[in-house]
Amino acid sequence: MLDHAFMITADAERGTALVLSARLALDQPASQVAGAVFRATAHGVYEARIGGRAVGDAVLSPGWSAYEWRLQVQEHDVTDLIADIAHIADTVDVEVLLGNGWWRGGLGFAGLNLDYGPSIGFVAELEVTYRDGATQVLVTGPHWSARRSQVTENSLYDGVRIDARPPSGERLPVRTADFDRATLVPQTKPAITRHETLRPVRVWSSPSGKTLVDFGQNLVGWIRLRASGPAGTEITVRHAEVLEHGELATRPLRGARATDTFVLSGGPEDVFEPTLTFHGFRYAEVSGIDVTADDLEAVVVHSAMRRTGTFECSNPLVNRLVENSAWSQKGNFLDLPTDCPQRDERLGWTGDIAVYAPAACYQFDCADILHGWLLDLAVETEHSGYVPFVVPNVLKLAPAEVRAKSEPMLGPTAIWGDAAVWVPESLWQAYGDRDRLAEHYPAIVRHLEGVEARLSPSGLWDQGFQFGDWLDPAAPPDRPHQAKADTGVVATACLYRSASFAADAAAILGEDQDARRWRDLAGRTREAFLKHYVHDDGTIHSDAQTVYALAIHFGLLDGEPRQAAGDRLAALVRADGHHVATGFAGTPYVTWALTETGHIDDAYRLLLQERCPSWLYAVTMDATTIWERWDSLLPDGTVNPGEMTSFNHYALGAVVDWLYKTVAGIRPAEPGYARVLLQPTPGPGLDWARGTLNTPHGRVECGWRRQDAGFEVEVHVPEGIEADVVLPDGTRHTVTGGAHTFPSAL
Repeated sequence: MLDHAFMITADAERGTALVLSARLALDQPASQVAGAVFRATAHGVYEARIGGRAVGDAVLSPGWSAYEWRLQVQEHDVTDLIADIAHIADTVDVEVLLGNGWWRGGLGFAGLNLDYGPSIGFVAELEVTYRDGATQVLVTGPHWSARRSQVTENSLYDGVRIDARPPSGERLPVRTADFDRATLVPQTKPAITRHETLRPVRVWSSPSGKTLVDFGQNLVGWIRLRASGPAGTEITVRHAEVLEHGELATRPLRGARATDTFVLSGGPEDVFEPTLTFHGFRYAEVSGIDVTADDLEAVVVHSAMRRTGTFECSNPLVNRLVENSAWSQKGNFLDLPTDCPQRDERLGWTGDIAVYAPAACYQFDCADILHGWLLDLAVETEHSGYVPFVVPNVLKLAPAEVRAKSEPMLGPTAIWGDAAVWVPESLWQAYGDRDRLAEHYPAIVRHLEGVEARLSPSGLWDQGFQFGDWLDPAAPPDRPHQAKADTGVVATACLYRSASFAADAAAILGEDQDARRWRDLAGRTREAFLKHYVHDDGTIHSDAQTVYALAIHFGLLDGEPRQAAGDRLAALVRADGHHVATGFAGTPYVTWALTETGHIDDAYRLLLQERCPSWLYAVTMDATTIWERWDSLLPDGTVNPGEMTSFNHYALGAVVDWLYKTVAGIRPAEPGYARVLLQPTPGPGLDWARGTLNTPHGRVECGWRRQDAGFEVEVHVPEGIEADVVLPDGTRHTVTGGAHTFPSAL
């Protein structure tokens, strides 16, 4: 794979994208071509064309991986493309646009501006096979040509500048660049591609006279703009997720300019599409030219994922919450699961996907993207000795003085580090792929071994830095870690969950000695938790909603103590007026814990609360994605004064997993839904609900509707699959493929 190709580059200004090109004269007539394959990758991002036609539909290839050890190679069958364009002259022209991407991206936050290397580079081969078995290969090397492109600035955070006027045509010397061929790996993650296009729902003038555009949906991608005018006319497009005081609210972007500039050629019409960047936005501000809704469209970009799960119910606000979750997943699954897509960050924070993975695997088929990301997590963990806060771990490239300041924080952390365990657990439950579980198992071991070394003599994980119940709504805007839940309680509960699944995974993989080891760790952790954190009166240390939610849902409590914890949790929820009082740690599990201890009414009332803090508050404020903070936008329409005010941040939307699996009731009874559990759980405030899921074995449906005397439950199971149906009144049935309807008492 790319054994004889050189990585090539050319010297130009940092912001300038390069055009690299070469011509292949075919050894035989085009009619004799039996097959052709194009393989490529880059330090940067590239777009390849053969004969002026795009090679595949991917953008921003090869994406972002742990470049030091894993550089993904894309492979395209271009047989038909070669046959179409080469039959006239028996020559093939290859041209590549090469930009900075993540490699030379100025990544990070707080002005870190981190790059993997000072120069971008491209490596490729075009292999042509003839009918007689002969082969011919065009590889990248110093014989290629280079020139500056019309993209004179390109940055993922800041945007691009495209000058449509004819370039100078000056040729740049091509040189080879060093790279380690051992890093080359076949592409695992799905390609980043264009998906929907959205037209503006409104174009108007702001109070200051700026032209504003609303696309009606917070999304990730770019704006495709058509314009005409005198040569040299500059059009500026700024992006933001929300408005404040009637103007574009750019403060939440922090250091990211999120601005594209287009320079007209003077021709009849220019079409601009800034494919070397991406923005998170709903609104745009356009200056330099008058525009109408017909002149622009938003192009939605994310990794290729098939929608697999749906949910709908009688409450339109809940339905919008579910769609907000799906849109946030699309926006933040752009080659890897990120925290946010708009500001100067956009990193693969491990804690976000740790809690969100179950919902993600229901909403979309994300088996490949999460598998590929976990391969990066494994290699980053191997080299750092612990699961980094972000994967790929670009923060390790920070200057020495910055790393020195953060040194006390580094090491295993609960939830963030537990991504090494919880994401594979979610993939195992959703898809049941034993081979991939085996690939993920070494990182599970490394994480747990790192935690074991940090435990206190009491057996608690109460030492070292922890994010804890991050973004507890009661925490000050500038101190998101100041949660009510004790960090040791949170971390120790998380360790129990991780050790328990590690034991299960080891048993599945035939690692019996490991299974005993992790089962013993789970038992010792549970014993320490009960001894030191559960008081004689049944309360748990720090007495916060989150600590009860974790203790119940993770299985640390049994019998009477479990029920007492559920009763205390319900009392706290009621005392808080059924407002959310949890952060990253507790939010995914609080409705589960209430349901599991018989407090379904409180779970529903918590879900349906519309006043802040609550899940539906953002919906009432016209949110179309999940927010980072419960009050990213304040009730008066102003932006939260904190530094972290993303409006596209899926973590707090993890509650939708409870909607899918409890309210609609679709769960795997066996990994990969080889057997299905259908257990819908109605509650006050909804008249009906239904969910669908395309599992590896076929489509599953489950729904319920209130009737005068109780409920009617309808299910559909794939042929050849058994399902255990548990009705709201506790009646149980076992059914096989097909549609089934059951009455249920209240």
